[in-house]
Amino acid sequence: MNGTAAPALKASRTSGVAYGVLGAISVAHLLNDMMQSVLLAIYPVLKGSFDLSFAQVGVITLAFQFSSSLLQPLIGHFTDKRPKPYSLPVGMGFTLLGLLLLSQAWNFPSVVVAASLIGMGSSVFHPESSRVARMASAGQHGLAQSIFQVGGNLGSSLGPLLAALIIVPFGQGSVAWFSLAALLAMLILFQVSRWYSYHLNSVRGRSTLAKTDTGLTRRQVVRALAILLVLVFSKYFYLAGLNSYLTFYLMHRFGVSIQDAQYCLFVFLFAVALGTIVGGPVGDRIGRKRVILGSILGAAPFALMLPYANLFWTIALVFVIGIVIASAFSAILVYAQELAPGKTGTISGLFFGLAFGMAGIGAAALGALADATSIEFVYHVCAFLPLLGIAAFLLPNPRHAR
Repeated sequence: MNGTAAPALKASRTSGVAYGVLGAISVAHLLNDMMQSVLLAIYPVLKGSFDLSFAQVGVITLAFQFSSSLLQPLIGHFTDKRPKPYSLPVGMGFTLLGLLLLSQAWNFPSVVVAASLIGMGSSVFHPESSRVARMASAGQHGLAQSIFQVGGNLGSSLGPLLAALIIVPFGQGSVAWFSLAALLAMLILFQVSRWYSYHLNSVRGRSTLAKTDTGLTRRQVVRALAILLVLVFSKYFYLAGLNSYLTFYLMHRFGVSIQDAQYCLFVFLFAVALGTIVGGPVGDRIGRKRVILGSILGAAPFALMLPYANLFWTIALVFVIGIVIASAFSAILVYAQELAPGKTGTISGLFFGLAFGMAGIGAAALGALADATSIEFVYHVCAFLPLLGIAAFLLPNPRHAR
């Protein structure tokens, strides 16, 4: 982003959606999650290079997710009280260091350290960028979160594709080329930070981040947050099985090559990106509770069919599952932010962190289960997780409460 970008962002209207800012953080999110998904996508390469077990693959994911998930709520809580706009490019610097280390990693512990550094970059990026999205939303919070998150999901879908095209043919050292994406993201986030700093105490900043009355009792809020945490567990534990082990499942069950398995993972992750676009705006129009319920519980029939499908229908089903289940997170996050107004960073950090943490625990647990049984058995077990979406019926309706 050149030097003229900052005035353009700064000149965004104080009323109306600041699409330029949302576009910038969405692109940064694309780059951030693309770099993260490269780590997931090269698991077969790392497994072969260092002779890793499935449990060790799970530990790598656990290190990456936990370095992010444990820090995100703390950073979000801190920045709710003391906003730090320029922490965005600084946080991306950790991702840069992690990628460079990953490209030169010489053993399993060094891979774990590299994964942890990449996770630390996310621990700063997600809560602060989510605050920027809400500030730029002009009240259309679901739309803003969808624009922000679709960048991340598109980036996640590009990771396996780029891994198949670059890392599989050229080896682990080619990961260093992805550090250029981290540098680009730092430049973009520096410009976003200038806009964020300018508007922090403006009418836009005060109106979109202010505390408001939800009309709900404290007990209702705590109960609703607990239900949302159950739903996040269901969604991300299931997604961990697809993100971390879909390539192994396809290679083991259907005998596809590593590259073809990466292309299939790209299909799933691209579907997740499409689903993310839908969830936020639809939630703005018909209510977030309906979107949450239809997304997680709606994925259950397809998840239950998946372990019995042939290769063609496996790819078709994971595409449908990706679209359906991905529409939930924007609605869950905005619903949670509305339950705790004025705590955007804390809530964003908690739910992004919990999402990463559940994915990390899920990857480690499912990896151990795959070692003890088989990768096919893992998919039979995971098929029942979306049924927990029935808990969404218990969420209060804020409109009725008000």
